Amino acid sequence: MTVTIFGIKNCDTMKKARSWLDGRGTAYRFHDYKAESIDRARLERWCAELGWEAVLNRAGTTFRKLDDAEKQELTAEKAIALMLKQPSMIKRPVLENGSKLVVGFKPELYEAEFGA
Repeated sequence: MTVTIFGIKNCDTMKKARSWLDGRGTAYRFHDYKAESIDRARLERWCAELGWEAVLNRAGTTFRKLDDAEKQELTAEKAIALMLKQPSMIKRPVLENGSKLVVGFKPELYEAEFGA
């Protein structure tokens, strides 16, 4: 089973998640949004499975700097367009473990996914 962790290299939460995986010897591939972008089909699948509200990072600087008009009346289509334009608006990390998705990093989430 291939594990892929999606995010941005210099994000503190990403560093914690990668450190957790490294510390347990879990093999994974790191997908950097800034270097590799994100494809629409994958982002649409995440939003369909988790809901766009769970994938869009409204707390981040990039989202907060948007004009109020861009933040209002968000729909899945509008949120996906924003995240494709600025992948740093995607919550980090997004971990794909086979067909399972985990958004964000909390040790207990990863423990539940990978075991102790």
